[in-house]
Amino acid sequence: MAPKATGWWEESRCRRGVAWLVVVACLSSAAPVSAQLFGGDDVARKQIAEQGKRLEAMRVQNEELSARLARMEESLQGLSAASPALELAQQLERLRQEMMQLRGQIEVVGNDIQMAAKRQRDMYVDLDTRMKRVEQSAAEGAATAASPSAAAGAAAPAAAAAAGAASDMETRAYEAAQAQRKSGNYQGAIAAFRNFLAQYPKSPLAHRAQYWIGDSYYNLRDYKNAIASQRRLLSTFPESASVPDALLNIASSQVELGDAASARRTLDKLIGRYPTSEAAEKARRRLATLK
Repeated sequence: MAPKATGWWEESRCRRGVAWLVVVACLSSAAPVSAQLFGGDDVARKQIAEQGKRLEAMRVQNEELSARLARMEESLQGLSAASPALELAQQLERLRQEMMQLRGQIEVVGNDIQMAAKRQRDMYVDLDTRMKRVEQSAAEGAATAASPSAAAGAAAPAAAAAAGAASDMETRAYEAAQAQRKSGNYQGAIAAFRNFLAQYPKSPLAHRAQYWIGDSYYNLRDYKNAIASQRRLLSTFPESASVPDALLNIASSQVELGDAASARRTLDKLIGRYPTSEAAEKARRRLATLK
């Protein structure tokens, strides 16, 4: 029985190495996914965190199984011809089956993480598309308002040209700041949006610039400055269409700071004032999961 037992030992060592590589690969693929989600919806991010915990638990379970295999391998090497090698071989087979089940669970968790990341990316693309529509409409409204009437006389063409140039400059400055944000350079985006507000405080895009400053702070995990920036939007542009999103961003920052009570009050305020907004719908979902 000794040669057969040695074969079991070699095979179990290979199996154990494969299972560990599977765990390491899943954990490695989960890290960049989590990093992408922190800038987006909190529910998706919590789901990914929970999946990460499941992966960690499975890693611990795999280590325990590996330790049991190692102990059995040591016992098997020291067996004499009269030792119960068959019983140990059966135990090794049971351990092999458990490790196969664990590998299947790891694959399921990895797939769940990938699906959560895809949902988060889809949500971001949808939000970014809607924001672009709002920003384009605001820019077009500014250009229309700046157009002179036909009765303005000889000075009208010059005034119209000046107004058009100013609108183009505002748009270019705003888009440059957005490019910084979309590339992940949130510090650069904050500086660019602040510069935009200093140059064009009356721009129809000013309220969006203020919102993106707060959002950039949130992505930097500077939650106190994120709250302060969004509250400045509420006080400076109280009628802005960005107010519901600003309140949602404030609530998310309060959750990250561990102030669940304040977050609930902010979400209740958002739902009460803007019940039909998309931000209010998100607020209802978050209230349902907020403890």
